[in-house]
Amino acid sequence: MNYRHIFHAGNFADVFKHIVLARVIAYMQKKDAAFRVLDTHAGLGLYDLSSEQAQKTGEWKSGIGKVLDAADSAPADVRALIAPYLDAVRAANPDGGITRYPGSPMIARTMFRKQDRLTALELHPEDFEVLHSHFDGDIQARVTKLDGWLGIKSHLPPKERRGIVLVDPPFEVYHEFFNILTALKEGHKRFATGTFLLWYPVKHRQGIAEFREELRALKIPRILDTSLEVRSSRDDVRFDGSGVIVVNPPYTLESELRTILSWLTPVLEFKKGAGSYSINWIAGE
Repeated sequence: MNYRHIFHAGNFADVFKHIVLARVIAYMQKKDAAFRVLDTHAGLGLYDLSSEQAQKTGEWKSGIGKVLDAADSAPADVRALIAPYLDAVRAANPDGGITRYPGSPMIARTMFRKQDRLTALELHPEDFEVLHSHFDGDIQARVTKLDGWLGIKSHLPPKERRGIVLVDPPFEVYHEFFNILTALKEGHKRFATGTFLLWYPVKHRQGIAEFREELRALKIPRILDTSLEVRSSRDDVRFDGSGVIVVNPPYTLESELRTILSWLTPVLEFKKGAGSYSINWIAGE
């Protein structure tokens, strides 16, 4: 699939992925010690929803748009859990409304304390320049023009010895699943205590089943697989949902996601009753 992100910023997949990221960051901040977020495919960092590309698809309206509309009426426990994520979205829109959507590096940076650090990698030359401009002069963020797959080797382990590695490739080629497996194997060898977040689209379901089996074969302990689908599957081509593999998840994450997804799924589903979610352990509950 071609996932040029400006066309899809703020869609259901972004909402799900970024809520997971925000929950993991919030957990890391329960300790005073610093940590680092390594974002291997950082993108633009901040997306203009009024741009021609974003307006062409309007995907944010059925993603973050729906969530913002429904958030005030959510149960109190859900509101508390998604608050860090929504606070980051609102911080990107200081005048109110929703005209800009923060990507993962901006969400992480917005949530940071003074001791936390970001390393954002982006290879696309134009995207890199935009990303770099958002963090120019920021001593807590380092933006590097580099292939994210190479960054796994060159940036792990972080000097803080605590960290989150977000691997969110564009899936422009089918073998991205192989790239993720290779990156995780190399990254876990270098940083076994790190928390790895690995995003994938829900389509080509046979490939996803094989991906999960290959993950299991890595013999890495504690791998949680969670996914959200916004419509029932009818074929193997359509983009029906997305998933996040979490290696070394916070011990609170599974229960938090069950609370969040029981509310979020009917909010984001394209047709009443057509959405679904799953939370399963691939290794080591």
